[in-house]
Amino acid sequence: MVRHSRLRDLAKESLMERILVTGAAGFIGGHCCRALLDLGARVTGLDNFDPFYPRPIKERTLAGLEGPGFRFVEGSILDGSLIESLVRENDAVIHLAARAGVRPSIEEPELYATVNVTGTISVLEACRRAGLRRFLFGSSSSVYGDSTPVPFREDGPAVDPISPYAATKRAGELACQVYTHLHGFRIAALRLFTVYGPRQRPDLAIHRFTRLISSGQPIQQFGDGLSERDYTYVDDLVGGILGALRWSGQTEPAFEIFNLGEARTIRLDRLIMLIGDVLGREARIERLPAAPGDVRRTYADISKARAILGYSPRVTIEEGIQRFVDWFKRNQ
Repeated sequence: MVRHSRLRDLAKESLMERILVTGAAGFIGGHCCRALLDLGARVTGLDNFDPFYPRPIKERTLAGLEGPGFRFVEGSILDGSLIESLVRENDAVIHLAARAGVRPSIEEPELYATVNVTGTISVLEACRRAGLRRFLFGSSSSVYGDSTPVPFREDGPAVDPISPYAATKRAGELACQVYTHLHGFRIAALRLFTVYGPRQRPDLAIHRFTRLISSGQPIQQFGDGLSERDYTYVDDLVGGILGALRWSGQTEPAFEIFNLGEARTIRLDRLIMLIGDVLGREARIERLPAAPGDVRRTYADISKARAILGYSPRVTIEEGIQRFVDWFKRNQ
């Protein structure tokens, strides 16, 4: 796999720490674990193989992590005693486990609340009991909704979520803030902006569009095609996570929110055209009404993450789509 130059730079450093990563078999979790291992960390990965997408996909991710520095545990973030036992063996927690997806959350809001809110509090409580205070929380740009001015700043209002998924992620942030206030945690809440790249979940737009266009099948375009997203290449995102992990190693309690995006948007119709151009095939489009819960635009102001975390995204959407399509052709 082609590694982003930022990760190659980071690989020259060392990170001799023990890190628990929840959601380790997922798309972002797998890339995060790989980068940590490359830096010399000892990583414990936790995942419950939620059936949101097929288990074999996650098992292939884990196969790429096998080695003396990696230990995998199958289990749930709702199992407080298990989490506490794992936390006691580690120096920091990167909490990426979650029930993902805006549209499915509308159909199963109670499940999303249980996993994303109760599950996050379960991990925080395990950390409190174990005396561990370094915590990274995988949040989402969805928390900004449609009313926050763009580009989104971390100090902008995030009070009008328009999906259960977004509401659960905002609730998770607030729980983290409370644990900092009451128990002296040092927490970075990372608002992730539409992450893509090799091994992306098959339900997400870039993967789904690539699969359908390459096979000559029509793709469903929700809305007029003018909605915009700030797409973040996974290697850039992982660089931000590593920067946040280093920030968490400082001693004083703190709660901070960081945007991790590319600080650039692309329209949906342009994205579809770009994927078709890279594949050398014209997309067949089935136009549908806009989906409930989908925001019109996401756009990250990343000046805070640049200044504090050293976050420096470099992969443009054009380069990132080419990399993704190359991976897809090798692995379809």
